Amino acid sequence: MKNQIQRLVDNFASYISVPWRHDIASYQRVVFCIYSPKDELIIRAQLGEFEIRTKKSGHRWYSLDLTDSFANWMSQEKYAESIFKNPSNLSEEDSYFQKYLIKQFSDICSTNSVDESTVVCVYGIASLFGLASVNETVQAFASLFSGKLVVLFPGSYENNVYKVLDAYDGWNYLAVPITSDKSY
Repeated sequence: MKNQIQRLVDNFASYISVPWRHDIASYQRVVFCIYSPKDELIIRAQLGEFEIRTKKSGHRWYSLDLTDSFANWMSQEKYAESIFKNPSNLSEEDSYFQKYLIKQFSDICSTNSVDESTVVCVYGIASLFGLASVNETVQAFASLFSGKLVVLFPGSYENNVYKVLDAYDGWNYLAVPITSDKSY
């Protein structure tokens, strides 16, 4: 019997192998692979399987780990010391960190010739919690290229509402949700 992660990978593979339409809006090219936050390390260990399945379906693959993005940004930020002294100076509304993420993603897309037959998989989004809006970041990423944006999503999904880490009010997003229960 397959476990939940194997079923999630299988459901992802079924979805990604269906011929893609290229005349759809950016938010319709976003895929959320949703899993329990407790399974984060298992998902990371299976990242290669997502890549293999994508390539078997005839698409290119690129992945981006956001886990260390905040530390990398802070190491370059000239106001880092004042932010450490007064963390309230840093808010999601500020968006300096979010602008950094968007530039990083844009640079990766152009450097790697990401095109309409490429899957870009973003993981480590839990590290954005409280620092940048996942919703706004995903929207910005999706608008930067014409392929599929796959977000490995530690949280929950119900009635078009996504919750990162199941920890706060979610948001409506019109991405394709893929769970271990079924693919959409």
